[in-house]
Amino acid sequence: MNSANLIESFAEFAQQKNIDRPTMIAILEDVFRAMIRKKYEHDDNFDIIINADKGDLQIWRFREIVDDNSEDIWDHDKISLSEARKIEEDFEIGEEVAEEIKLEDFGRRAVTMARQTLMQKIKDLERDIIYEKYKDLVGEIITAEVYQVLKREVLLVDGEGNELSLPKSEQIPKDRFRKGESVRAVVARVDLVNGAPKIILSRTSPVFLERLFENEVPEVYDGLITIKKVVREPGERAKVAVESYDDRIDPVGACVGMKGSRIHSIVRELQNENIDVINYTDNLELYIARTLSPAKISSMEINEEEGRVAVYLKPDQVALAIGKGGQNIKLSSKLIGMEIDVYREVGDHDDEDVDLDEFADEIDDWIIDELKQVGLDTAKSVLQLSPEELAKRTDLEEETIVEIFKILQKEFE
Repeated sequence: MNSANLIESFAEFAQQKNIDRPTMIAILEDVFRAMIRKKYEHDDNFDIIINADKGDLQIWRFREIVDDNSEDIWDHDKISLSEARKIEEDFEIGEEVAEEIKLEDFGRRAVTMARQTLMQKIKDLERDIIYEKYKDLVGEIITAEVYQVLKREVLLVDGEGNELSLPKSEQIPKDRFRKGESVRAVVARVDLVNGAPKIILSRTSPVFLERLFENEVPEVYDGLITIKKVVREPGERAKVAVESYDDRIDPVGACVGMKGSRIHSIVRELQNENIDVINYTDNLELYIARTLSPAKISSMEINEEEGRVAVYLKPDQVALAIGKGGQNIKLSSKLIGMEIDVYREVGDHDDEDVDLDEFADEIDDWIIDELKQVGLDTAKSVLQLSPEELAKRTDLEEETIVEIFKILQKEFE
């Protein structure tokens, strides 16, 4: 392979990978200088001239002429008078010899290795470019096309043909993908796997929901409304706390839009995820009440040191506060950053009821705590549920639930 073919094939490869011209020339020069050092040990007295458009390459070696008996004759940048006159007869001591070195002089093997090195450097550079590009896009929404659906992940490609990964754990449970389909997701992170960048996307991240609000609500994009915090049970329910810096703007109304016009597109994107938009306030008691909506709280006790809140509700409000599968209470706890304990208000009609703590000698404390976490603090509040409903609300085993019911039912027999 001559220099023209080598440079032309490399330039074409570099253009396919969108490598700019100065970078391409720098890579070529680095590889040729490596070849020079391998053969001549030094490259400081060599000039390399590259014309990528024409595929031209010139390598010039410069040496100072010294007397044949000079002590400097063995220096890499010196040449004896007798050797110089073999190149040109009228050379004299002290003059400089410029000798052109052809690529073929390095040997076929060296040229083949140079070609392989050039291609590898471009691939390495391409990896670096992809890594830097997506590192700057972490937390941003991108649109990519599905090209392969695997068991553990969906592989997508962006507009430049770069491969992206949407792992199963980052997919909304209701997501279903087909090849060729366009998918929106947020760039979660960029990992390095064996030196190659792996771009991980997410549709379950709270950041994804936050960016969707920025896209759909101009006031959020412009900074007039700030999203204070987002918590999600992907595909099921989410809570978004928002605050307005302009008293004339209702942050909840602006995010929801006229007849829900703004939030509907977000809900559809998230596979009908139920989104609660909450007006943030520094008043913790009011903020907690808003997060537990639609349940109406009768009273509450806040213990900031322990990071716990005890809320008391009428019996018909307990289920609303807890929500389906305990989602409402879990998300509310995450949103305020404190554990919320739900308690039923005890009225006159509850005189015959028995507090669960009274069964501490028969039921383990951790089981009682588990029941209290979902608002069940008396025997009758537990017995009002079926074993199946109790299993859905808690993490208790079926055998444990059967035993609890036996113990509590004995009390009222």
